[in-house]
Amino acid sequence: MATKEKEQELIKRLQDAIINYKVAEAKKTAEEAVAAGADAYTVTMEGLAGGMEEVSRRFDCHEYFVPETLLCAKALYAALDVLKPHIKVSEHGVKGQVVLGVMQGDVHDLGKNLIKAIFEASGWTVHDLGRDVPLKSFVEEQLKTDSDIVMLSAMMTTSMVGIKKLIPMIKEKNPKVKIMIGGAPITEKTVEEYGADTTADNAPNALREAMKMLETLKRGKAA
Repeated sequence: MATKEKEQELIKRLQDAIINYKVAEAKKTAEEAVAAGADAYTVTMEGLAGGMEEVSRRFDCHEYFVPETLLCAKALYAALDVLKPHIKVSEHGVKGQVVLGVMQGDVHDLGKNLIKAIFEASGWTVHDLGRDVPLKSFVEEQLKTDSDIVMLSAMMTTSMVGIKKLIPMIKEKNPKVKIMIGGAPITEKTVEEYGADTTADNAPNALREAMKMLETLKRGKAA
């Protein structure tokens, strides 16, 4: 069992490796964390997700561009592959199923991939439809999997308009399903206008919002 100091040191090193897109260093540090007996979930959420939060900030501020961000994601996946088998899922709250994809006409899937990585690392079942996904595919996948949440990503205003059409299509088939939307052009006002349940500006926040929605759904079923 790693000491708190050791765990924090490993978390800081993982954050640095991801922010500076050092793939080999990220993998090596993750292996050290496992060997030291650090809690894999804490290391994943604080080290990997924490590192990507800073990457997202740099991307938003135009300090990083797509090539750097993709390299950071590569470092994240290298570490996640090592840590994921050691995460004790049952210890960290309720888990659900999500359908996830990027709207039709949009191929920007970095944010979607980060969300997938963090949700899977946290023990959720993720049905990833990929990018440039036809509207009906989201409806069909939700019905097929009976997923609790549908997560729609749009990075362009042109692909965002599909969300407005899609939400009623999903809700008509399953009024109880929760819908989270995200991406650069999405605001709280969009959530209200389009009839979604929530939005999140990064992967860790998306996970927090999803946990809240899942709790609400579970309470509804128990009532």
